[in-house]
Amino acid sequence: MSTLRIRAVALASLLVGLFYFFGLRAAAGQKDIYFTRKNNESWTPPNITDLDEAKMGSFDTVISAIMDPAEKSFDRLSCPPPIHERYDHLRQSRSEGNRTTLTAIRYFFALNLYQSAHVLPRLLGSIVEAMRFLQPERCVLSIVGGRSNDGTTEILEGLRKHIEATGATYYFSTSNIDPLAPGHDRITDLAHLRNLALDPLVQQPQLYSTDATVIFINDVAICLDDILELIHQRVVQQADMVCAMDWVRDARIFYDSWVARNIQGDLFVEVPQTGSFDLAHNVFWNHPASRARLDAKLPTQVYACWNGGVAFIAKPLIQKNIRFRASHEHECIAGEPTLFCKDFWRHGHGRIAIVPSVNLGYSDDEARTAKELHGYTADNIRKAEEDQRLTSNIHWKSTPPELVKCQPDWLTSSWVEWNEAQVETVPLASG
Repeated sequence: MSTLRIRAVALASLLVGLFYFFGLRAAAGQKDIYFTRKNNESWTPPNITDLDEAKMGSFDTVISAIMDPAEKSFDRLSCPPPIHERYDHLRQSRSEGNRTTLTAIRYFFALNLYQSAHVLPRLLGSIVEAMRFLQPERCVLSIVGGRSNDGTTEILEGLRKHIEATGATYYFSTSNIDPLAPGHDRITDLAHLRNLALDPLVQQPQLYSTDATVIFINDVAICLDDILELIHQRVVQQADMVCAMDWVRDARIFYDSWVARNIQGDLFVEVPQTGSFDLAHNVFWNHPASRARLDAKLPTQVYACWNGGVAFIAKPLIQKNIRFRASHEHECIAGEPTLFCKDFWRHGHGRIAIVPSVNLGYSDDEARTAKELHGYTADNIRKAEEDQRLTSNIHWKSTPPELVKCQPDWLTSSWVEWNEAQVETVPLASG
């Protein structure tokens, strides 16, 4: 589907998005009110505002590498072939009334990308491979970029005809939202950008399978089997959300420490009152059961995670109006993924887990180190499930922890009720 570059329509779409995603806080009761689109209303994708036409054509080798996994022009992370028989079930169609998943979109890939040209050959190359494996006509790739001057915008626009030629649906737009701009609330802006990437899904729910999965990936170096394993675990575990593990500093420090919470509600790592990260290598330091499954590379339930890449069910977004958001008044300040998980729990979707067999880094070099230290996905699976005969089944807890660690910054922490400042999401009545 090509983007309609009509500025008036794009501006209207953006204004609707601001209200639709973040709602209006009612003065009384602090209720979030989300606008829902009527079924007979059409939706126009926003346009690209910062494309440098003079640079188009300058990145043909990057685009070629993304579309061809055998291309050797770039020193990207080397990825092994996936265990095809493990993932074949992800391509099977199932009846949905008068249609099958062959005619309904089942996989929605979402990304926010800024200054990411260095990682695109591996990141998008693997996503293209995943869509080819999963059957492109059942896949959507939605990317929101903007403000990049390293060629990211031009590469992503140059990919359009190639992605669409595979049979997949491609949405690419840009936004000038800058979460680090002075006077901006970082979490609000990040939430808005994530919601924009989800727009093609929530604005057109009739196009998607009832069991559609969203695969939301950061600017990481990721392999095809990493992606397929996340989707596989979401399906076979009947999970609501599963997350990878992301690493920095020679892959010895767990990166998403501020966002993630274990099933007891605590941080994954110990952060003393000094704010030091000297202990950030010791994941699940105070929860032995989770630590044992982490060491064995087995999925384990958590309260919240993101960790560079996730796969989650689309249903709560469509049926429960869940969106990424910032903290409400009188609610602990937290990252938008933490609050997203909290809202999943609030609506009965607390089957959230990490998949420790999948390990990611934020560059090709960091990803190589992460996989050398923590293992490649296929190797981790073989060792756990075949060599050691361990079961990957999760024994799900249906209730969240009573208390969750509130960590607004690295020097301040407290324990709060998991559902503090609970608010009701009220869809706007249609008619």
